[in-house]
Amino acid sequence: MSDLPLLSIVIVSWNVREDLRECLQSLLGTGDRGLGSGKLDFEVIVVDNASSDGTAEMVKREFPQVKLIVNEENLGFTKANNIGIRQSRGKYILLLNPDTIVKPNALRALVECAEAHPDAGIIGAKLLNPDGSIQRSARSFPDIGAGLFRNTFLGRLFPNNPFVRRYLLTDFSYDEVREVDWVSGAAMLVRREVFERIGLLDESFWAYCEDVDLCWRAWQAGFKVLFCPSAVIVHKIGRSSDQRLVPSLIQHHRSMWLFYLKNYRKRYPLILFPLIGLGILMRLGGGLLRVCVHRLRVCCHEKLSALLGRQSTLTISEDEPSENQTLRA
Repeated sequence: MSDLPLLSIVIVSWNVREDLRECLQSLLGTGDRGLGSGKLDFEVIVVDNASSDGTAEMVKREFPQVKLIVNEENLGFTKANNIGIRQSRGKYILLLNPDTIVKPNALRALVECAEAHPDAGIIGAKLLNPDGSIQRSARSFPDIGAGLFRNTFLGRLFPNNPFVRRYLLTDFSYDEVREVDWVSGAAMLVRREVFERIGLLDESFWAYCEDVDLCWRAWQAGFKVLFCPSAVIVHKIGRSSDQRLVPSLIQHHRSMWLFYLKNYRKRYPLILFPLIGLGILMRLGGGLLRVCVHRLRVCCHEKLSALLGRQSTLTISEDEPSENQTLRA
């Protein structure tokens, strides 16, 4: 009988010690005790990207059963994931963000879905915001229309445009197993066979869009990508990237451009690529503008509060810049 785990869980962490602690607590107490009548064995691998907040020490002290890999420098999200994947031993690899909370039986649901659909190479979980609302974690592959209208002034002028609706799958019910173009890498189950056939995550993407690219390559190789509604995971979104919002914005849009250059050369005529680049630049400009406006408001509010001798109470509302509004493609 093989002593290899059925499932390997790879988590890349950078300066999110408390979020990672909560994630590991949810994982090691999920109640995933069986797959059918048998036991669901899994291993957890944490790859720490040179955190300075005591993350590595916390994992060593509180979770000795977790395999910890500590990088001497921040190698980027994609490369760190590949380090963890190479150390994994399971038939399935779950790429999981540290700012997640795994609900009971979510792991088993993902594996059971994979076992029931052997033609599926990648399976995404049902992601919820902390308030219980749905995150649009299953989407269509981006196109020129999405690039021009998603989070740009054109999108604000035409908020109900068909390009963004198609990209976000706004009519998607999130209550049934269904084939989709791509799923969020925040909680993505990958069959080991996928990595063996098409390779690991593309390290040209330092961070962001590596999940879109992996799903694209999986489809090209004949694998399906599925959404699994019974695997419920809470995702707080952007707890690492929000620490360096402007560099993260720039890196995210660079990754979008790399994805288009890499995968869409045969999909669109070369003459249209300047239009794609324009759409990405418009989106980046809009995100940077929202960040600047927000920081200016915070600065003015703090100065006004100091003059009036009151403590600042300005809070970030839903329309203020955060990764949820400015980074997700």
